[in-house]
Amino acid sequence: MDIKNKTVVRSMEIVNLFIDHTELSFQEIIDFSGIPKTSVYRMLMSLEEMGFLEKGIDSKYRLGLLFLKFGHLVSSRIDIRQIAYPIMENLHNDVKEAINLIIKQGDEAIYIEKIDRNQKVRLYTAIGRRSPLYAGACSRVILSYLPEPEITTYMESIELKPFAMGTITDKKHLNDTIRQAKKDGYTISNSELENHTSAIAAPIFDYKGNVVAGLSIAGIEANYQYDNIPIFAAKVIEAAEEISQRLGYVKK
Repeated sequence: MDIKNKTVVRSMEIVNLFIDHTELSFQEIIDFSGIPKTSVYRMLMSLEEMGFLEKGIDSKYRLGLLFLKFGHLVSSRIDIRQIAYPIMENLHNDVKEAINLIIKQGDEAIYIEKIDRNQKVRLYTAIGRRSPLYAGACSRVILSYLPEPEITTYMESIELKPFAMGTITDKKHLNDTIRQAKKDGYTISNSELENHTSAIAAPIFDYKGNVVAGLSIAGIEANYQYDNIPIFAAKVIEAAEEISQRLGYVKK
């Protein structure tokens, strides 16, 4: 990797810290990134000059207004996000749990919307956060409804790594879970991306019948037991089907 590319990669590592942090001090950026102090200083100066970051009077760094401009451009071009939001909001007000919307990007899933205003305990998820397709209900429900050749290729190439105590790391178990999801119309996860959390997710389809996103209800594991499972499953399936219909999908 040449020097210029390395600088770009490290600069993005710094920017990515603000996915999970609203503001960071100079020292916190050094600690979290592991990048040398002189390099961090130089990259912060450049990022601030270009408008990617801004430094407050408290000497802490935050995302710059340029991201607001980019955010509006991205949100205006992702129709599914606009279509899904009011349905997600109704679901959130009903179940009082976090509602996540995820799309596939390569061999990963990325969170593009989340509503958790009424949830007392905040989860690991955040807009812009990525996860592998095999881990977590919302990600795996997309994997489960991909064309069979894509699933086969993915299963052959992926290395299953644990993220929490419930992450699926056995390919046979993963394959069984995928088959069950296609049978049930939803999938469930327990402690797969973060310990003691659960999620129930359903697929979203476009007008061609292709899976384009996943919708999940998520919260602390204690709330996803016994009678709550079929209740949450029915509600997330209904919401996902409504979004699919608004994207032009006709259920056969």
